Amino acid sequence: MPVERQREPIKFAYWVPNVSGGLVISSIEQRTSWEIDYNRKLAQIAERSGFDYALSQIRFTAGYGADNQHEPLTFSQALLASTERLKLIVALLPGPWHPAVAAKQIATINNIYGARVAVNIVSGWFRGEFTAIGEPWLDHDERYRRSEEFIRSLRGIWTEESFTFNGDFYRFRNYSLKPKPIDPQPEIFQGGSSRAARDMASRVSDWYFTNGNTPEEIKKQVDDIQAKARENGHSVKVGVNAFAIARDTEAEAKAVLDEIIAKAIPEAVHGFAHEVKNAGKASPEGEGNWAKSSFQDLVQYNDGFRSNLIGTPQQIAERILALKEAGADLILLGFLHFQEEVEFFGREVIPLVRKLEAAQPVAVAAE
Repeated sequence: MPVERQREPIKFAYWVPNVSGGLVISSIEQRTSWEIDYNRKLAQIAERSGFDYALSQIRFTAGYGADNQHEPLTFSQALLASTERLKLIVALLPGPWHPAVAAKQIATINNIYGARVAVNIVSGWFRGEFTAIGEPWLDHDERYRRSEEFIRSLRGIWTEESFTFNGDFYRFRNYSLKPKPIDPQPEIFQGGSSRAARDMASRVSDWYFTNGNTPEEIKKQVDDIQAKARENGHSVKVGVNAFAIARDTEAEAKAVLDEIIAKAIPEAVHGFAHEVKNAGKASPEGEGNWAKSSFQDLVQYNDGFRSNLIGTPQQIAERILALKEAGADLILLGFLHFQEEVEFFGREVIPLVRKLEAAQPVAVAAE
């Protein structure tokens, strides 16, 4: 007989500014700091404001305004120590990290702080970064094959008493990790929009991050991933990137966007575009996350403007609901002035989202 089911409330995450330069490639003022004291306070504000997750970035070299970069795993521990409920998603890059080391680090953090640490497996898009640190640069789909083996290794190490794995990139023989993470097990996130990225998510990841886009385009990706996941007997959730500019009026919000674009740093934007579009062209289908991104889109690293969370709190709340209807389970947010804008978002936008969710009709499904 039919049963009523209500979808879970959409979750909110923010980009941890553990990298200098903010979240836009622009000379506009950004009252945001990459230093630890600022980030501790930001994490506490985010936790009070209704955010569920914070994502620490991984960068090894300077570029596009990111002159300084704190290592994400170490940095995340400091934020966990400063909060009580917020979950930290640590970006890890296969190659520089070995899954045995990562598994042990994450298990230890999990045992210290509880089930509040997750990982985001970044397959890599910046060839120059790999070259700078002496890491081999693999072909596009090879990077995703390595990432999939990395994820399978993490899961095996965390859950099996004696883990054996014979892959092309990683091999284990009767490896036993103790202590293992306490349940629930650390969630595994990944990003990408290529065929290889989506297929990997449909097999092994808990969460799939995609760049900002319209609800119509997000739905196409979600439908594709979910169909593949069902074929694989797997379940995956979807997070969407967005840059939020919430102001009292739509005109104020659009004026901020116009100023960000007007003060964009052309050489840095074009340099970033060159790297990411080359990475996408290397995929068999000749596309990637940024294949159709314009100059304006690329002023925000992950196409955050395309999600259009720019306007009044009511407009933004309604657009978040549209993204949820398209299949998004989480919104990953960037801001111009993180501390004050995260607080404003939590006070003015999230309650409206919850009100709109409560008013949604309950889905009816066969038992």
